Amino acid sequence: MSSNTLYDKVWDLHWISKSSGGPSQLFVGLHLIHEVTSPQAFAAIEEKKLKVKFPHLTVATVDHIVPTTNQQRPFPDPLAEEMLSTLERNCSIHKIKLHGIGSDHQGVVHVMAPELGLTQPGMTVACGDSHTSTHGAFGAIAFGIGTSQVRDVLASQSLAMKKLKVRRIWIEGALRQGVYAKDLILHIIRTLGVKGGVGFAYEFAGPAIEKLSMEERMTICNMAIEGGARCGYINPDENTYKYLKGRKYAPQGKAWDLAIRWWKSLCSDYNAIFDDEIKLNASAIEPTVTWGITPGQGISIKENIPNPELLPKNDQQIAKDACSYMDLAPGSPIEGTKVDVCFIGSCTNGRLSDLQEAAKIVEGHKVATGIKAFVVPGSQHVARQAELKGLHKIFLKAGFEWREPGCSMCLAMNPDKLDGRQISASSSNRNFKGRQGSAKGRTLLMSPAMVAAAAINGKVTDVRKLFKNSKFS
Repeated sequence: MSSNTLYDKVWDLHWISKSSGGPSQLFVGLHLIHEVTSPQAFAAIEEKKLKVKFPHLTVATVDHIVPTTNQQRPFPDPLAEEMLSTLERNCSIHKIKLHGIGSDHQGVVHVMAPELGLTQPGMTVACGDSHTSTHGAFGAIAFGIGTSQVRDVLASQSLAMKKLKVRRIWIEGALRQGVYAKDLILHIIRTLGVKGGVGFAYEFAGPAIEKLSMEERMTICNMAIEGGARCGYINPDENTYKYLKGRKYAPQGKAWDLAIRWWKSLCSDYNAIFDDEIKLNASAIEPTVTWGITPGQGISIKENIPNPELLPKNDQQIAKDACSYMDLAPGSPIEGTKVDVCFIGSCTNGRLSDLQEAAKIVEGHKVATGIKAFVVPGSQHVARQAELKGLHKIFLKAGFEWREPGCSMCLAMNPDKLDGRQISASSSNRNFKGRQGSAKGRTLLMSPAMVAAAAINGKVTDVRKLFKNSKFS
């Protein structure tokens, strides 16, 4: 059983009641809500004549259903307009802070909350969205929850949960040029499997993790859920403190110094005990692309589509299904696969540094004929910062569309959808069948820089080739 890890320390600080062999009641320090999973939860507590227990610990935004081409109200989609209006009404009734349309900080919930300094080390964070694990990048323990649990947190500020085991994923070395955090997490999921983390919290650690920026760390933790882990986290360090300092909701003045001391005490001890440990080397990782219908079906840009018959028996059937659905022949190279749509954005890769890396690749090039390419900043703040740096001009000049913030084609609960059998080069987090809005649409997950390279060449391309003869090389 794990002990003295950050997960153990945060758990022990937040449990309200324990049950032998069953779930414990865990206090939630930050509850994030949006327009999709909250309406039924609010309706349920109102039906029971309950109030939101601690409104100041809940923060709302709108992201999933918002259009990215024009966010004027009312929205053309009546259902989307109703969902947003319902969130606005509920937040007003229960005195919950809402960063809605027109707010300087409206955006994807897992982008806007960290940039406001809402997410801090040692917190427990919950949200009705799978990718809440993102917030673990700050040394928080963050869980995605369902609508009934959103109801419970609104009413009681607590969750019934069983304590997880803790697996440390130790990453040696350093990522090479043209290889990004997205490649690293896709490699981890490929190695451990999409069910490998079931029952675990993942602690990402080691020299390669320590070298990552906070935005890169958010990418890693964001996709811990895709490897089956309930949450993923990274111990806070100087990078964490530098990122948080001065942000709106971060401690100020003397409280800041006290917070630093507190946060440092929460890190996993040098003699911490883990339930399991995996060691990998970042230096050996190459740009990675998914070829199938789960995030675990990924290969390096230099590899060929695997032959299902040569895979472990338990993986053969889903590999056959993937080859059939994706219309990719076993043994064929992933490099050179034709694409139709190129999407840069999402809670995984819609931050400023993601757009900067993609812009480096795009500058001086044009989007290939017939390719639809667009960039969706993760928040209004990201959009403003990118525009101040002139990134939007680089993308527009190359033939990309520059959109308004939202979840966009990551899950297509909005007008941004694939059409028919289109194939997408996407910086998002899931490549499930139908994920991007078409029941027959196909998704290849990759880093934003790799999406940019695919847009330029109209096909999956090793981004490192575009660094040659570049001013960024």
